Order: sequence, then C-alpha cells, then structure tokens
Amino acid sequence: MKVGLSLLTIIAAILTWWFYSANVWDKTFTKSDNVTVRKVKFKNRYGIELVGDLYIPKNKTAEKLPAIAVAGPFGAVKEQSSGLYAQTMAERGFITLAFDPSYTGESGGNPRLVASPDINTEDMSAAVDFLSIQDNVDTNKIGIIGICGFGGFALNAAAMDTRIKATVTLTMYDMSRVNANGYFDVMSKEDRYRLKEKLNAQRTKDFRNGTYAAEVGLPDKLTGEEPQFVKDYYDYYKTPRGYHKRSKNSNTGWNMTSSLSFINMPILAYSDEIKSAVLMIHGENAHSRYFSEDAYKKLAGNNKELMIIPNANHTDLYDKTDVIPFDKITQFFRDNLK
Repeated sequence: MKVGLSLLTIIAAILTWWFYSANVWDKTFTKSDNVTVRKVKFKNRYGIELVGDLYIPKNKTAEKLPAIAVAGPFGAVKEQSSGLYAQTMAERGFITLAFDPSYTGESGGNPRLVASPDINTEDMSAAVDFLSIQDNVDTNKIGIIGICGFGGFALNAAAMDTRIKATVTLTMYDMSRVNANGYFDVMSKEDRYRLKEKLNAQRTKDFRNGTYAAEVGLPDKLTGEEPQFVKDYYDYYKTPRGYHKRSKNSNTGWNMTSSLSFINMPILAYSDEIKSAVLMIHGENAHSRYFSEDAYKKLAGNNKELMIIPNANHTDLYDKTDVIPFDKITQFFRDNLK
C-alpha cells in the first residue's frame, strides 16, 4: 500500500508539473505575453494553505519592485476578476499576487465554501506575508486590491496591517452590514433575530447530519423577473464571459451558516484609523454603490479618494477593461508605493 501511495504521489506531482510547465491557461481572460505567471502556495495565520498566481513583469526581473495582493470578488476565484487585475497591474510594472481565499478554489480549508470576517481578512495579510519575503519585492512598497466583498476585507486589513501602504477597492461590499441589515438596511432587529433563529437551527441540523447545507446560488436560468443586479451577476458568472468551474458564484451557494459570524462582527469598525492611502472606485449605477459612499465618509485623513465611474454597474468593474480605470489605479499605486 505504501508503494502504491508513493507512486500515486509521484504521478500527481508529474501531472501538476506538466500542467503548469505546459502553460495550460485556465483563466477567464486572455493571457498576456508581457508577464510570467507561476503557481504559489503559502499558509495564513490559521494554518490554512492558500493557493495563488504570482504575476511578474518580464522586463523587470532583476529589480526589486512594488507589489500588490489582489482578491475578490466575494465567491470568485483567482482565475476570474482578481487574476485579470493582477495580470494588468503586472504589465504596468508591479509584482502581483491573485489568490483564492480560504475554503474556496484551490485553497485549503474544510468544510468548503465557508466565509469568515476574521479569516478572510487574515487571508489578505497572509498574502502580504508571502510578498514580503520575495527577493524581488520591495518590502516597503506593498499594496492591496479588494474587489466586491474583498473590498471590505481590504479596508479591514488596512486598518490592522501597517505593512499595507496603499489600498484600492472596487465595487466594495460591506459583508457585515449586508448580512446583518439586508440590502439598503431594510432588516429590522426582529427580522435579524428570526434570521439568527433560522441559521442556528440549521447549525443543529448540520451537526446532526455531519454535512453543511449550502445557500441557494445564482439560478441556472433567468426568468426575466429577477432584480437587475442578479441579472448582472448572472451575465458574469453563468456565461462564458466569467464562468469558472471552481468559482462558487458560478456553481453553488455559500455554507448557509457563514452569515452568523458576519452579523456579529462589523468589519469596518476601525476603518477610520487607516493612515495609508485609500482609493475607492464604484459604478454610478451599481446597486452596491452606497457601501463605498458610506465607507468613504468614515475614512479619515486627506489621502482618501472616492471615484464614481459614470454609467457603470457593479459587475462592469469585474472585467470590462474599457470601464475599469487602470490608468488611475496605476498612478495611485505609483504615487503611494514609493
């Protein structure tokens, strides 16, 4: 049996080497000829192994460069939006790391598809850990990009982690607020209590069954009666534009009881203590715009900026390169990672 397991291990290692050395491209965006990409693994403070793609500019391999960690959207994987941002910023001279958060994609953690305000914030800092010890990274020039729900985690990380010198958020969601209050804060205290009753009853069922029930994800087909933002999500996650087999949002729902921890733990409690630079970007027509506007109001200091993109919806900033203000983002990092 030991011989057989060893042989399987060797075969798996050979297949993994072949997969990546053969430059098999498994992303939802076109590969750039101006960067090199390699798979990396690192552990967060909870011992969960995270898997990421490290993007390095081809023409600057001998220099110590500024670096950016990228994560999001919430429920997506590194082969989707975060990878596009990482590759684009690498083309512009930064070493970048797009990674799968804990419990998702190729990263570790069981049970699968769990979200946590603490662990997901830690994932951002773990990515900074990894970048900080790379020989070709200038340790004093590390920034982060958070998309959608990971925009909120990025702000939370920036409030805690003084190694982060600049933060960009795009279509930011405050996951604590939306879980505790519902969209546009329509949930009453009584509604929230009933939700907690339902979720805790589910905890008992899950423990008894030894399984973890999942929330309902995006529908496989639209009826036409859905809210516009659901249609926008569908257009990205459920079509060739952004579908990926490892993406939770493309396939299923979160572990249902993940909402409990967000209800009790507001992730932006100390965002007014961020001393580093912050650029927040949101679409004018995004259903989630109020999250960025309200989070921006709480930020202190004179190195904060809110940029509203005319006519853009929430998911336009996931992958539409003619809408995403990459020139603005690039200049922001050049100005603040120096």
